[in-house]
Amino acid sequence: MAHEDLIARYLAGPASLREAVAGMTDDQLNARPVPEKWSTRQVVCHIADFEPVYIDRIKRVLAEDQPPLRGGDPDLFAAHLAYDRRDVRQELNFIEAARRHMGPILRSLSPEQFARTGIHSESGPLSLLALLESVTDHIPHHIDFIEEKRRALGLTSSAAP
Repeated sequence: MAHEDLIARYLAGPASLREAVAGMTDDQLNARPVPEKWSTRQVVCHIADFEPVYIDRIKRVLAEDQPPLRGGDPDLFAAHLAYDRRDVRQELNFIEAARRHMGPILRSLSPEQFARTGIHSESGPLSLLALLESVTDHIPHHIDFIEEKRRALGLTSSAAP
């Protein structure tokens, strides 16, 4: 995939997420209709919490020579960071701002810079390209879970016309 196409998909993620939760009430955002899965609110908070983690990883790979990249336990974040009390609109705005912030940086990179690597504590060496692909796929991955919750709640798909 061309770097520009990947960057465009990365930047489009927040709008897709916003669309996926559009029209959901607080009760629906808090519902856990799929056993042992997070609520939609928790999913959005998770994405918001990991955006700065991903940005830090990308910036370290660009600025440092093979930097260490720490993993993170999403369940610990969910258990300790007030996911049940956070405003979904604020979280969506944060995600959008974070990705908008990265747009000019990513667009300024040479093809060679996408080959730079960091050393992830769990996954080992990761190129910037592999890292950006993973980050870009994070929102669509979770939109699938949101759609599953919407169906379980009897709501139409966010992708429905």
